[in-house]
Amino acid sequence: MVIPLHELQMYRNFDELARDVLDLAKEILPDKLIYLSSFTDSEQVILKLSNINPNIHVSEGTAIKLNRTVCNRIDFEKNQPLVFEDTSKEASLDDLRSLYEKVNINAYVGIPISLKNGERFGTLCVVHDQATHFDKKSISMLQKIAKMFSYYLTLENLAYKDSLTGLYNRQYLFNFFADFSKLGGVLFFLDLDGFKKVNDVYGHDAGDQVLKEVSARIQQFIKDQEEAFAVRLGGDEFIIIFPHMSSREEIGKRAEHLLNRLNTWKPECQLSASMGIVPYPANGNISLDTILKNADGALYNAKAAGKNNYEIF
Repeated sequence: MVIPLHELQMYRNFDELARDVLDLAKEILPDKLIYLSSFTDSEQVILKLSNINPNIHVSEGTAIKLNRTVCNRIDFEKNQPLVFEDTSKEASLDDLRSLYEKVNINAYVGIPISLKNGERFGTLCVVHDQATHFDKKSISMLQKIAKMFSYYLTLENLAYKDSLTGLYNRQYLFNFFADFSKLGGVLFFLDLDGFKKVNDVYGHDAGDQVLKEVSARIQQFIKDQEEAFAVRLGGDEFIIIFPHMSSREEIGKRAEHLLNRLNTWKPECQLSASMGIVPYPANGNISLDTILKNADGALYNAKAAGKNNYEIF
């Protein structure tokens, strides 16, 4: 899992704290270019630079294929920095040689930044246009700075997550609409058919396991959908947001595929899902409260029609 860029944009004081991190690192290595990066599933994105260095061709907002960056070789599990004091002499960088010559990086330090749950965030990187010796004390100090930054990221991340399932929570959903509703898109509102019986017959621990499994199936379903995300609204109610408008035909296909993922269980666990679906326009004035009310009405109609079904508002 990685932190999407639209989530980072909601973090309180992220820009200010990122700048403070770079300023602290700059005190340790004042003559180097230092930057913070984050990872998506496929790219490394340069978030903030300590300064502009005309000799090194790296800029904020640059996205690099993750398999084409040396940061992807950092050992995040062991939380170990990666150091190349002279990239021109590193045989292990032969496949990246042309890239680093193009941006004029000849020395590199990559410090891993992870959340406390082990999720990779990205890196704190130091680069220079000449071969450079990096002393152990400087690297140790950079690791401490990265560790403090990871604590901040963890706290912000937890504020937007449901503690049981790991999906986003209601607060994240409302903040997203406050900042990004102008994009337009489609909201799926679903709940589980037969979930109350699971709790009544097998107990709440079994019910919690079902909710975790449903969440995992939803996450698997949306992982290849650009910028889509899922929310646990409460109980057995879930929201999925697909930013950008989809055709009615595409909405129907996605709904059917999702229902198929959620109606296959062990014989003793008779579960399915019903959904209310609401497309909302880009740059519209419709509020999230109204969208949710409309979705709830469509969900009611889907259940009334026999459950394991969907209704588009």
